[in-house]
Amino acid sequence: MKIPCLALAFFFSATFAASSADKPNILFIMVDDLGYGDLSCYGATDLRSPNIDGLFEKGMRFDNFYANCPVCSPTRAAFLTGMYPDKAGVPGVVRTEIAGKHHNWGKLREDAVLLPTQLKKAGYHTGIVGKWHLGLDEPDRPTDRGFDHFHGFLGDMMDDYYKHRRHGNHYMRLGTEKVDPVGHATDIFSDWAIDYMTEQAPKDDPFFLYLAYNAPHTPIQPPNDWYAKVLAREKDNGITKARAKLVALIEHLDAGIGRVLEGLEKTGEPDNTLIIFTSDNGGQVSVGARNAPLHGGKQDMWEGGIRVGTAAVWPGKIEAGSNAGNDLWLTMDFYPTLCEVAGVGLPEGDDVPEIDGRSLLWKLLGQKLDAPAPRDLYWVRLEGNQKYGGLPYHAVRSGQYKMLRNTPFEPYQLFDLKNDPGEENPIPRNRAPKVYDQLFNSLMGHIYQTGTVPWQRDSNAK
Repeated sequence: MKIPCLALAFFFSATFAASSADKPNILFIMVDDLGYGDLSCYGATDLRSPNIDGLFEKGMRFDNFYANCPVCSPTRAAFLTGMYPDKAGVPGVVRTEIAGKHHNWGKLREDAVLLPTQLKKAGYHTGIVGKWHLGLDEPDRPTDRGFDHFHGFLGDMMDDYYKHRRHGNHYMRLGTEKVDPVGHATDIFSDWAIDYMTEQAPKDDPFFLYLAYNAPHTPIQPPNDWYAKVLAREKDNGITKARAKLVALIEHLDAGIGRVLEGLEKTGEPDNTLIIFTSDNGGQVSVGARNAPLHGGKQDMWEGGIRVGTAAVWPGKIEAGSNAGNDLWLTMDFYPTLCEVAGVGLPEGDDVPEIDGRSLLWKLLGQKLDAPAPRDLYWVRLEGNQKYGGLPYHAVRSGQYKMLRNTPFEPYQLFDLKNDPGEENPIPRNRAPKVYDQLFNSLMGHIYQTGTVPWQRDSNAK
């Protein structure tokens, strides 16, 4: 099924490139652990997110968009490789080793051609600002893997938004050099993004900026004045302190994105910039996130863990206020999409792994095409959620049906998402044995194929 799809993508890539005088800049914004229901444009009544809401209003809204995993590193690997995370060598979270404990579940495969490398072939200057989370040492740092510019945090979460450390380790970098900025990480990343766009705007070559915030990931640590403002505003509505802190962290993030958009405006490049907004997974329910009307949250294979609000804006190209409808897309699909936008093909060669993503540029541009061949979608996480025993768990979706389990200690559950979007009524196996067997066999086939990809990192890695 992949070959016709890729051929179609190449055809439209050539067509699009031939009809476009200038290649657009690309601003890809990925936030961290944002709940599906934690934007005001997604129904949050105790939260105000005007800048992010504006992106959904000015472009195309995706209500059925999936992250490639319910946790951070795998989804980021999927975006940058165009492959399923377990095929990309990142079937779990890339972590800092502590006291010799081996809990590092990913090694970005070295033969993967990352998106910035491919975009550079089309003349793009490539930058990442913010959270990397795909390796701490050579050859796994951003500038080792195709980015011209890196200003951000190598590790996973920060233990403090102001101190910028993880287990005492200093991971803030400019390129490969340590830097020690002052301030809240969200403000710092917004400033650095503005600096990058301002520097690149006068140049002839377009830029690709991957802006990866670590908000609203734990610790839930908004600036005090933002927390006080939300608490005062929502006190009559019964908001808890925990919820108020998360709302404040998201609203502060929204303001940072607003500043970045203002910075883009000042460069004179907004009309020639494709902006994409998404999250790496769903919100963490235990700290007050809301993924309504979906079931579950971060770390779960329920919809609340993997479905994420997503928008794409491109003035004059993407219709404002449009909606992607019921089509299903994943984070890895942005790889071929952005290659097509840039007018460059996909990586080729016997020693280069085939990507799994599909270009959605035709959808963004409102082109009327025959529906692509159906595909099954997979989610795999090897190290598991500790509350479920820390063992592998999976999900698969085919059409309206989805099968999942959140722990090996429970049976797979089958759901009809068309008629049961809240995943409240599992279908007994004896009521749909053919569907059950089809999904199970499809999932096992995927696991079998990707199980050959090594992912263990050097045990001496820091």
